[in-house]
Amino acid sequence: MLIIRTESDLEACRKLWQQCIPSEKITDLWDVRECFHRFYRRELMFVVAEDGGEVVGLIPLAWISENGCYGYFPGEVWKGTTWLEQNRIIARDKDVLRRMLDWLHEKKYSCHLRYLNDHTTLELPAAVDEIGYLFLPPKYNFQMQTYHNEFSRKSIRAIEKIIADFKDLGLQYCDGNPDDVELMIEMNLNRFGESSYFSDERFAGGFRALRDFFHARGWLRMTVALVDNKPAAVDMGIVYNNAYTLLAGGTNGEFPGIAKAINMYHIRKACEEKYSEADFLCGDFFWKPMFHLTPRPLYLLSNEEKGTAPFIFPFQKK
Repeated sequence: MLIIRTESDLEACRKLWQQCIPSEKITDLWDVRECFHRFYRRELMFVVAEDGGEVVGLIPLAWISENGCYGYFPGEVWKGTTWLEQNRIIARDKDVLRRMLDWLHEKKYSCHLRYLNDHTTLELPAAVDEIGYLFLPPKYNFQMQTYHNEFSRKSIRAIEKIIADFKDLGLQYCDGNPDDVELMIEMNLNRFGESSYFSDERFAGGFRALRDFFHARGWLRMTVALVDNKPAAVDMGIVYNNAYTLLAGGTNGEFPGIAKAINMYHIRKACEEKYSEADFLCGDFFWKPMFHLTPRPLYLLSNEEKGTAPFIFPFQKK
C-alpha cells in the first residue's frame, strides 16, 4: 500500500536525499544544496512515497516565503527565480509520481518546480522551462577543427578575429585561485547591478560556501583572462564525473568581446582534457546558439497560475 508523508527535519531530509538521489551531476550532491540552505534557511517539506516501508518516491521541497509557494530544495531564489539546475523528482513509476502530485494538490500546497531534468517527469505533461546548453567534445572526436567545421566561414573568422585582436593586446589565460571568486563577483555586480544574483547576500554567501566546498575536494577550476596584464574576465568552473560545468563569470567592461574569447577557451580546454561535456547552463544568451552548443531542455512542474507559469497538475488519471 502506497503511503505519502512529509519530512521536515534537516538530518532526516539529508538521509532521504542521499538514499534516493543518484550522485551523477554536481547538483545531485547534498553538500552542494546545503551550501545554499545554510544561508536561505528555508522551511523544508520533503514529500515521501513509501510502499511497504520502502521509499519509492521523493519530491524535495522548500518553502519560498517571498513567492508564497514551495520550490525545489534549497529554494535559492533571486527575484523569485531559482538557480540550481538538473533538479530531480524521484518516482518508481508514473503512477507514484501522479499520486504524489495529486496529493500535493489535494492538500492545497502551491508548488513551482523549475529546471527539472528530462528523467524526472516520467513522460507526464511538463512544460519546457528553459534551455540549457552543452558542448560535447566526443561529438567532435575532441578536435577543435572538426568543431569549427560546423560554423560558416564568415562566422568562425569573425570569432577568430576577436581572439586575434585580444592576442595582439597580450591576451593570456591563467589558472586562478579561490580568492579570484571575489573579483568575479565584483565584475558580475559591476555589469549587472541589481540584476546580478550576487546582489542578494544570501546567494553570494551560498556561492562562496560552494567555492570552498569545491576547492576542498580539488574540483574547482578558476580561469582568469588577462589583457595587457589587466583582468579582463574571470570564470568559475568545476570538474565532476568528467563533466566540466561553468557556473558563473564576470567580465571587465573595458574589454568588449572578451566573453566570446574565454568561452572558446573553455571549449578548447574541454577537448584537450577530453571531458564528456562542458555545461554552460541555461540562459538566453545569443552566443550559445551562435557557438553551436547542444540545447538541452529543462522542465517545469507547477500548480501556480502566475502568467507564464502553466498549470501542470493535478493530472487526470487514465
